[in-house]
Amino acid sequence: MASKGTEILVDVPNHPSVRKICADYFDRINQPVQYLDSWHFCDNEKDANECLSLVLAGIKKATTPSLWWYQANELALPQVGDLNVVTDWNGVASCIIKTVSVKVAPFNNIDAAYALLEGEGDRSLEYWQRVHWDYYHRELADTDYTPDKKMPLVCEEFEVVHKLGDL
Repeated sequence: MASKGTEILVDVPNHPSVRKICADYFDRINQPVQYLDSWHFCDNEKDANECLSLVLAGIKKATTPSLWWYQANELALPQVGDLNVVTDWNGVASCIIKTVSVKVAPFNNIDAAYALLEGEGDRSLEYWQRVHWDYYHRELADTDYTPDKKMPLVCEEFEVVHKLGDL
């Protein structure tokens, strides 16, 4: 982490919209600018952009990568209070989310209430299980892990704290 005046450069983003949304948000809350990590949902353009739309509409309030994916990529788990910029597939910033809950649970313990928080498809547990099972196979394909019904998942709940264009 490097300092430059009152700015803390965490992960200097590539797309100008990421810098802008961070600057706008921290200016709005009267805090020194921090450039936050930015990412998109999913592993394909259609689903990434659809999930972003669900977040912006207030429907999608959770995301659930596998713990094994974090471990295979040597990434820290999200923490309550984390701020992240969510982008579309092309890296264009749309909103900032704040992590409000993080729990690790096995695939077979995900319930209908949590599937509803994910907000995808018909929002049912059956839909969630089907599309996420396929996703975990793709997510873990290049790792030493194989999805199973007891695989640990990182259940992250979040809230939108700023949208691009908010004043």
